Amino acid sequence: MIEKQKTIKGEVTLSGVGLHTGHESTVTFKPAPENYGFVFVRVDLPGHPEVPADVNYVVDLSRGTTIQRGEARVHTVEHVLASLVGLQIDNCRIEISAPEPPVMDGSAKPFVDALLEAGTVEQTALKDYLVIDQTIQYVDEARGVQIVGLPADDFRLTVMVDYNNPALGSQHTGMFTIKEFVEEFASARTFCFLTEVEMLAEQGLIKGGDIDNAIVIVDRHVDESELSRLKDKLKLEGDLVIGNTGFLNNKELRYKNEPARHKLLDLMGDLALIGAPLKGQVLAARPGHAANIAFVKELRKLVDARKLTRKFQHVKKEGVIFDIQAIERILPHRYPFLLIDRIIDFKLDERITAIKNVTRNEPFFNGHFPGQAVMPGVLIVEAMAQAGGILLLNGIENAAENLVYFMSIDNCKFRKPVTPGDQLIIEMEMVSRRRKICGIRGKAMVDGAVVCEADMMASIVERG
Repeated sequence: MIEKQKTIKGEVTLSGVGLHTGHESTVTFKPAPENYGFVFVRVDLPGHPEVPADVNYVVDLSRGTTIQRGEARVHTVEHVLASLVGLQIDNCRIEISAPEPPVMDGSAKPFVDALLEAGTVEQTALKDYLVIDQTIQYVDEARGVQIVGLPADDFRLTVMVDYNNPALGSQHTGMFTIKEFVEEFASARTFCFLTEVEMLAEQGLIKGGDIDNAIVIVDRHVDESELSRLKDKLKLEGDLVIGNTGFLNNKELRYKNEPARHKLLDLMGDLALIGAPLKGQVLAARPGHAANIAFVKELRKLVDARKLTRKFQHVKKEGVIFDIQAIERILPHRYPFLLIDRIIDFKLDERITAIKNVTRNEPFFNGHFPGQAVMPGVLIVEAMAQAGGILLLNGIENAAENLVYFMSIDNCKFRKPVTPGDQLIIEMEMVSRRRKICGIRGKAMVDGAVVCEADMMASIVERG
């Protein structure tokens, strides 16, 4: 089914206080043109600087997701972004009068309600989905965190959390279609543990926090004097009561698994920083903002790689990332010194796989062991270097305007001769990158056997 982009029909405004900064804040959602995405605008700063909702602008993940470009910073963007994604809005200008959107009741529901009031309008441009067609994974073994992206026909999220707390236990939740977001997840509120509250306050956070915009989970015994001291430190009004529900002031949950649902909401907002709507299933065990953003960066590599594929590969071919015509658009080499025929796999800034078909009519066979044709080892290394060059250049936007000069080749070993009729499978991986100096390691194989391997160091320079 063809799906078109959407924006809102008219502007809508909400006001409140920022959770962490404590600033009074007004946020205004405004319609935006096609392919605009989500952009925050600090209208309280001179020139009204803009900060696109993009993972490349993430600068802090201490207790929320903070983005910044230049001097303009916006804290805790995840609830706003989750609301837009949950309503399948593609383009919106988000004007904000302070460094942080208002926390409202700690959920996304006030934003969702306002956006529903504004309504949506279909635009002409088609949605440009990021389709997860391969397994994408982020793992933090020390924290027991795992986030996996899998192929699916729709956008699905599954979250499991386990805080070893009697009030929570192990919780899980799942959103099997994005249409469930408004009724099942938008109203899930943010939460924290009582042991965290004083620490967060000492760190200069939760300045706008109170018992009406967060669920506080009681995870330790405290007496009345300690509660009074905590109340004074947080400048809270009204009494604080431990109660018997496991939540401060006997707060009632909107859902039995509300914390897990809020974690899903946060994940959804962080995923918006990819810059494209998703089609795929994301499974997350013990997610948090740091893990979410690390996973988003993995997905972003897929987005950027596909942008480059569309840029250089003009005709889509099954199983081919770049054909010979695309390779010629990237590399300056030409016959008879263009030694790779196609790229069949690459992951931006990580690895690339190239193919070189070795035929009897290669010009070097006429003079290199003409009675017993063997491909010169230096040309195998050159083919590896060309594949590595594409891997390095794909990491920069103006790839065709740069060259890769190889600075050193180390640990080069030739294992077997390569003869006419062989197909070289060349696998190169990036092992280091410091600005425009890169280290890569690679091997060339025939029928699964390594014929050559080497470590290389290269420099990226602009064409003169």
